[in-house]
Amino acid sequence: MKVLIVDDQRLMREGLAALIGLEPEMEIVGTAIDGRDAYAKALEWKPDVVLMDIRMPGMDGIEGSELILKHIPETKILILTTFDDVELVMRVLETGIHGYLLKDMPSEAIVSGIQTIYNGGTVLQSDITAMLLNEFKKISESNLDKTNPLSTKETVALAALTEREKEILALLGQGLNNKEMASILVITEGTVKNHVSNLIAKLGLRDRTQAALFAVRHQAII
Repeated sequence: MKVLIVDDQRLMREGLAALIGLEPEMEIVGTAIDGRDAYAKALEWKPDVVLMDIRMPGMDGIEGSELILKHIPETKILILTTFDDVELVMRVLETGIHGYLLKDMPSEAIVSGIQTIYNGGTVLQSDITAMLLNEFKKISESNLDKTNPLSTKETVALAALTEREKEILALLGQGLNNKEMASILVITEGTVKNHVSNLIAKLGLRDRTQAALFAVRHQAII
């Protein structure tokens, strides 16, 4: 697994490179100092996973991630930052980024997060998920129609899902990968993959990260 580390702080770049480089299945292909540098190096080195900071001088991590996902869509991106602002988290996830962790996480959690998104999962730190749920609850309570926070289009799309697809959608919202979902539901990973593809298509979403965000936003009615 090839990993690119992006951070404007040299000590953070070198520390993460040393930490992740100890993992036998991971190879640090290089480091970058901002979003533009990350995009250029991702084009050259084609990393499997980019570990990306957000706030950096020059091009920030969100813009850099958008460029990478647009031109190298097979690359997975995990945000690692000190910022837990809910609007920032929402903006990040809606770009199609595969996960969001804070820098105060234990090193084991960061390594596990890289492995999870590499294997097709979505990573959302538990307190980030709680923060999003709280924000969505407030938004829902402020709506005039409090009985249905879904748009008409979303309501129709959700109704088209099978019960199994709804189960998998809910598990996506918990950040589980295909292997973990298969174990819980006692089905094959291939079957999970097919269900994920089907529900993404039915909901008109771009990828599994958007599906996970949808699941968190509408957790109460899935």
